[in-house]
Amino acid sequence: MGRKQKVYLSLGSNLGNRLANLQKAIFRIEKGVGKILDISSVYENPAMGFEGDQFLNIVISLLTPFNPKELLNVLLQIEKEFGRIRSAEGGYSSRTLDIDIIYFGSEVINNDDLVVPHPQMQHRNFVLKPLGDIAPQFYHPVLYKDTRNLLQECKDNSRLSKTKHKLFKNRSGLFSQLQLIAIEGNIGAGKTTLSKMIGNDFNAKLVLERFADNPFLPKFYEDQARYAFPLEMSFLADRYQQFMDDTSQFDLFKNFMVSDYDIFKSLIFAKITLQKEEYNLYRKVFSFMYKEVRKPEIYLYLYQNTERLLANIKKRGRDYEQNIDPVYLEKINRGYLDFIKGNPNQNSVIVDMGELDFVHNPVDYEFILKKLEDNILSLNI
Repeated sequence: MGRKQKVYLSLGSNLGNRLANLQKAIFRIEKGVGKILDISSVYENPAMGFEGDQFLNIVISLLTPFNPKELLNVLLQIEKEFGRIRSAEGGYSSRTLDIDIIYFGSEVINNDDLVVPHPQMQHRNFVLKPLGDIAPQFYHPVLYKDTRNLLQECKDNSRLSKTKHKLFKNRSGLFSQLQLIAIEGNIGAGKTTLSKMIGNDFNAKLVLERFADNPFLPKFYEDQARYAFPLEMSFLADRYQQFMDDTSQFDLFKNFMVSDYDIFKSLIFAKITLQKEEYNLYRKVFSFMYKEVRKPEIYLYLYQNTERLLANIKKRGRDYEQNIDPVYLEKINRGYLDFIKGNPNQNSVIVDMGELDFVHNPVDYEFILKKLEDNILSLNI
């Protein structure tokens, strides 16, 4: 590989979740092709040359170490990963992802596999218009005209509309469109560890539950019936005050907030630990407080089986947790799942942790991040 070259690519999609296809393609290109420099606005236009659904189209620029042939092969592989099937007979058809090389620096390439600049670009508004967003003065090395001149002379009269959609160079930009992600789970599920990893990797403000200082917690594990109500009331008061303080204003130097708890967990635990009369009283107080707190855009629940939870609890070595009843953990899991099922309007994501080890296995961590990515893209933020 030689020195890095600036390249312009045209991307389009008219099958499936078109916007998600384009955003994921950008992430894939950033990871495997080169550093993304610029992304145009997103345009919508009819299919050209065949009957099909409307396209979303963009143009991006990037720096790549690949030569033209290497770049073409990588881009064809990316198209294939996205389900693109190129017909041996050629012709146009609907596609999940279409990537064309518009410019490879100022090089002129003409061989059986690749022609650059793209031979049809000057005839296509859906290429020239987004190209004009990011490279209005770039000169065509064959036609000796810049993008603005090519656009003025283009005879393509097909309808083209600029959308309000926005695409991002990397996952950090996508995640920054959120205000709050709440990561929940049973005792020992790994929610605090995951919150810290996401906070560190994506510059998020951490909102972590301060539970270790609760004086009722060790006593509760020794005598649940006696200490359940003061424990739950204490947790509720602490969570409410902390959550209001920590989420009421944003940190200007952080992209979003990630919390290792959602205040609704108070009601989930209280329903398990309190007697009926105590719970009814507790719920009245809770309902008043819950109206005031910020709700997360994504509620990520880390589901883990009881055996693995007990192993994690033993590993972290908190003395007062070592004798937790497995039945208690099973009740907590059911409580969370009932809560999620009973709140269909909440944007919940359940990750079955199984044997996942996101701390030591980057593939497992990436699996969880993709779950979040897919959810955000489904929101069309």
